[in-house]
Amino acid sequence: MTANPLLTDWTTPFELPPFSEIEPSHFEEAFEVSMAEARAEIDAIADQAAPATFENTVVALETSGKALSKVARTFFNLSGAHTNEALQKIERDLAPKLAKHSSDTLLNAKLYNRIASLWDEKDSLGLNPEDAKVLERYYKMFQRAGAGLEADDKARMAELSQKLATLGTSFSQNVLKDESEYQLVLETEEDRAGLPDFLIAAAAEAAKERGLDGKHVITLSRSSIEPFLQFSTNRRLREEAFKAWSARGEKGGDTDNRAIIKDTLELRAERARLLGFDSFAAFKLDDTMAKTPENVRDLLTKVWTPAVARANEEAEKLSEMAQSLGENHEIEAWDWRFYSEKVRKAEHDLDEAELKPYLQLDKIIEAAFDTATRLFGVTFRELKDMPVYHPDVRAFEVLNPDGSHKGLFLGDYFARPSKRSGAWMSAFRSQHKLNGGETPIIVNVMNFSKGASGEATLLTFDDARTLFHEFGHGLHGLLSNVTYPMISGTSVARDFVELPSQLYEHWLSEPEVLSRFAVHYKTGEPMPKALLDKLLAAANFNQGFATVEYTACALLDLELHLLDDPSSFDPVAFEKAELDKIGMPKAITMRHRIPHFQHVFSGDGYSSGYYSYMWSEVMDADAFGAFKEAGDIFDQDTADKLLTNIYSAGGRPDPEDAYVAFRGRAPKIDALLEGRGLAAA
Repeated sequence: MTANPLLTDWTTPFELPPFSEIEPSHFEEAFEVSMAEARAEIDAIADQAAPATFENTVVALETSGKALSKVARTFFNLSGAHTNEALQKIERDLAPKLAKHSSDTLLNAKLYNRIASLWDEKDSLGLNPEDAKVLERYYKMFQRAGAGLEADDKARMAELSQKLATLGTSFSQNVLKDESEYQLVLETEEDRAGLPDFLIAAAAEAAKERGLDGKHVITLSRSSIEPFLQFSTNRRLREEAFKAWSARGEKGGDTDNRAIIKDTLELRAERARLLGFDSFAAFKLDDTMAKTPENVRDLLTKVWTPAVARANEEAEKLSEMAQSLGENHEIEAWDWRFYSEKVRKAEHDLDEAELKPYLQLDKIIEAAFDTATRLFGVTFRELKDMPVYHPDVRAFEVLNPDGSHKGLFLGDYFARPSKRSGAWMSAFRSQHKLNGGETPIIVNVMNFSKGASGEATLLTFDDARTLFHEFGHGLHGLLSNVTYPMISGTSVARDFVELPSQLYEHWLSEPEVLSRFAVHYKTGEPMPKALLDKLLAAANFNQGFATVEYTACALLDLELHLLDDPSSFDPVAFEKAELDKIGMPKAITMRHRIPHFQHVFSGDGYSSGYYSYMWSEVMDADAFGAFKEAGDIFDQDTADKLLTNIYSAGGRPDPEDAYVAFRGRAPKIDALLEGRGLAAA
């Protein structure tokens, strides 16, 4: 019998997982073996006779479970980016087992007592600031998992963790199935009416990937459906596609998520009560910068009120535009993007079809890399013929300013049925310095529509911004320079983690960057200054809509997790009632409706935390001002402070301290409102 490749030493370049050798069946054995190995290591730490020391307890925990970490990171990166039915079955079976493994560790009384004794003595242990932060993180982690509870309550906490893990996995898989099974086939010229060439080409490529050569297919990937809603003159098909997009997770049958949501909310509320909190929102926010639900609501309300006013003004303009075209129907959700594009053309002489030829995927990647080089000195070298998990994945070696190896960056940019929707950053390996250390292997995953064979892939400006956003996360992982895995890279407070990514977006909108990298995909000519000026002048166009569709999600996420008794909860009825209560404009829907709100229900991730994007935006809008004030968006002194205090620091400093160390003061919300064009005149 051949050895399981997941359980051997990897001799691949940079010790990438040997993807070509891995079969789904290998994961079952690999998890069983590596979990048993990790359990033995952890039990040995807990059961040792010697008194607890930082070295024999905390450092020992940080270096345990290496095999399990390798297997788990490989599996979960594949299950998100390139899954199949076999992997999905393993994921369903695995969820409660991994949750039990975690509970067995975090609820181990002997282990908790060792950590608690160190916590009690922390001031006399001679710990440096990084050691002290890691000890604090372990102590809080065990406390928040229920390690200090009585035996019966600890047993219930373990049970809740397993049930929640199973529910989160099912939720995510249901959404993926609804997305991957839907396709809108455009059979006739009438079906394709109004669509620009770039979307026709992308729809042809999507059809080819689905075995429908010669046809055109719109999928539920944002990069496919949003431009369809923007340009299609066929209102009937816009409505059909939008309703399919909106109905993910609530179609009835095996993929319906409504019961999963109710059960999840009940179990989360019970978990919070066991830990002494009034609500799950209070529990989750206790360990963030925001601290309380009241602070979150205060921020969101300050933004919501001017955003709704702006969105209502925008809706009036859309109605006027429709009437000017002889179309007197009421503006619906599937109409907003269509008429908005026409208003933008009228007000700014700008349309997406005019912009897109200048936004090539390859050039935007180059722009993201060049920005990192100018800010932080790192460079990127593409590596061909690397053993990656899909032919579309590109690999780049990241080099320090002195030319030495820094890490490996993988870019997985194109939509496919085997990939969940959205965009994200993840790690096959995180940076740390223990036992010789490890360099990071970071991946960005996106869902852009692939250009036709031999043609450039063209992006919308929102797509390009998404690429910069995720690369900001990627840099947070790549530039990490800490000792311990616990605080490496993006292992920071949830409402701080979006700062490096959202801040990085600002460079994309700068003329100094766009004038170099926004070049026509056929002629190589730079974007004309007049077009560039129009793009920048229209930066806040439709900002009422964008702010409302996001902020509604954040407000409802908070209210979901403040419910006293979710036992009779109906997600759809709750959504309607809450949106009515806050005055949601009729023609705008939530960016993520509750039945497919993966940030919140595919695991704990952003539950009670979707506000984090806006909390971080207060900081990122203010932080970019430091470069503006320096008179140079690549000012080296400012970039050095940014690297030292934010991008390389991981979770070592407290978030508030990290921001003040960079900026010299706390952030101000004014910059966010001004940046979105929502500040009072």
